[in-house]
Amino acid sequence: MHADIVVLPGDGIGPEVATAAVAVLKSIAQLYDHDFQFQEHDIGGVAIDRHGVPLPDATTTACQQADAVLLGAVGGPKWSDPNAKVRPEQGLLAIRKALGLFANLRPVRPHGAALDASPIKPHLLAGVDIVVVRELTGGIYFGEKTRTAEAASDLCSYSVAEIERVMRSAFKLARARRGKVTSVDKANVLETSRLWRDVATRIGREEFPDVALEHQLVDSMAMHLLAKPREYDVIVTENMFGDILTDEASMLAGSLGLLPSASLGEEGKVGLYEPIHGSAPDIAGKGIANPYATILSAAMLLRHSLGLEEEAQAIERAVGAALEDKAFTADLAPPGNALSTTQATEAVLSRLGVPA
Repeated sequence: MHADIVVLPGDGIGPEVATAAVAVLKSIAQLYDHDFQFQEHDIGGVAIDRHGVPLPDATTTACQQADAVLLGAVGGPKWSDPNAKVRPEQGLLAIRKALGLFANLRPVRPHGAALDASPIKPHLLAGVDIVVVRELTGGIYFGEKTRTAEAASDLCSYSVAEIERVMRSAFKLARARRGKVTSVDKANVLETSRLWRDVATRIGREEFPDVALEHQLVDSMAMHLLAKPREYDVIVTENMFGDILTDEASMLAGSLGLLPSASLGEEGKVGLYEPIHGSAPDIAGKGIANPYATILSAAMLLRHSLGLEEEAQAIERAVGAALEDKAFTADLAPPGNALSTTQATEAVLSRLGVPA
């Protein structure tokens, strides 16, 4: 199989973890006789430094023409002035919009060997297997913004069509899993959430009667997600709530460095794959970043954009085997026992069976 993959290393530890994922993808191509072609482009802070904008036109065009996009991370203290007119995160929001990516899938599946890294009691984590579906292109992040010396506002807005399409993604995913959707909102306060709940109820009743649907307020969901995570299958929510809840959910797995994501649009369109962690500027360039989330994002790329399920599972098994053998980076390992980014990547490659 031939596939053109655009790599957006970005900022901070982004280039380090992206390099690790590309090495794994190249090995998969070798093992399964595929032809993967890679090209790098700028996004985020590095793009601001080189081009004056966080998302150059050349990057957008290359991504639109690719079969899939792999992203490292964006942002850092160099560009963190909240009053700056140009910020790295604008590049991430813009590429999602340009590619029509409206559903962000974030799986959370704690690995038995890494349970000690989680602050949650191990008996609560056994058997946890959740996918959070976060709406990506609407809500308060994209609404009209105003600011004066005396006040500021951010408009949260959702259309029926925006809610319908992410709901359908969540219900389809649940139908192929354990058949349960939990829709998270703040319908006791917000009109956008009341619309969200109405649309979710209608889509579930009319189009997916075989899938169980429950509603949960976001504040209570934040509690239940840690107190009884085994009860959840697919969780679907709006942009900001999803952003917050998935960082919380990372504590179930023990580290942000273990959680991948896939940003998807209409079927057949380009998908974007990235770890959910940030650019971690405090450890950038030290060679100690955890590459597993980005490698697992590459597995999601193979599954969702290229239809290569066997190859995706091979990567996931290899990462699982590395974790089982305590191939931990600093975010997971006891002091003095941590592997470098390169060593962790090699641990995955060796378990894939890559010839030396």
